[in-house]
Formats: sequence, C-alpha cells, structure tokens
Amino acid sequence: MMTVHLDHLMVPSRNKVASAKLLAEVLGVPWSETGIGPFSPVYVNDGLTLDFDEWSDPFPLMHYCFRVSQDDFNAILERIKDAGIAYRSKVHEPVDFRIDTQHGGSIVYWNEPDGHQWEMLTVSYARQT
Repeated sequence: MMTVHLDHLMVPSRNKVASAKLLAEVLGVPWSETGIGPFSPVYVNDGLTLDFDEWSDPFPLMHYCFRVSQDDFNAILERIKDAGIAYRSKVHEPVDFRIDTQHGGSIVYWNEPDGHQWEMLTVSYARQT
C-alpha cells in the first residue's frame, strides 16, 4: 500500500509575515519571513509546513486543527493567554475562555487576525483509536 503524507498547505493572509510569526510563536515552532516562492513558512513539524501567502482579494476562511500532547496543549494555551488571544471551547460559539473536555481530551479554538480558525486538541475525535 502506498504511503501518502501531507507536506504543506498554503494559508491566505493579508500580512503573511505577521500571521506566520504569530502562529509560530503560539505553537512554539520555527518559521521564516521568506521561503521558496512568495511564502512565509511555519514549520509545524518535520513533515508539515504552512506557507502563508499574501492576498489582497477576498479569500475563504479556513479551519486548521493541530493534535498535540497534553503537556504541549498546556504550554500552547499559556502562550495563547499571554498573547491576549481570545479562545473558546466550541467551534461556532462565542468566546468563553474555556476548554472542551467532552471528547476524551482537551480542545480549544481561536481565530487569527485574518479570520482563519485554529483548533488544538489532544485526542482526535475524527479518528478514534
């Protein structure tokens, strides 16, 4: 059977450097102002890069989810709080500064300045183990 790995995704942004830097700082991962082509990459892990690209046209708002360990979750949540970023426990609900624990782990959602929605969880509800 063939093995397929997601290598990179493009993230449309009004300010690619500011958006890439903010996400990298929150996640605690490396990034660069410049990369291959017009992108400002965030190196999420050894196999996935998010390439922020600057757009002036309207673009769709996307949802990106990161699965992390509980210790990493706690550290990232502290960085979210330290950055003054509003977060919530439910995907389409208002900001409540709470953590969802109803799916066997911890989940939070937050939006970045361009409106994209980030999700962080410790246990995948999409793929039960």
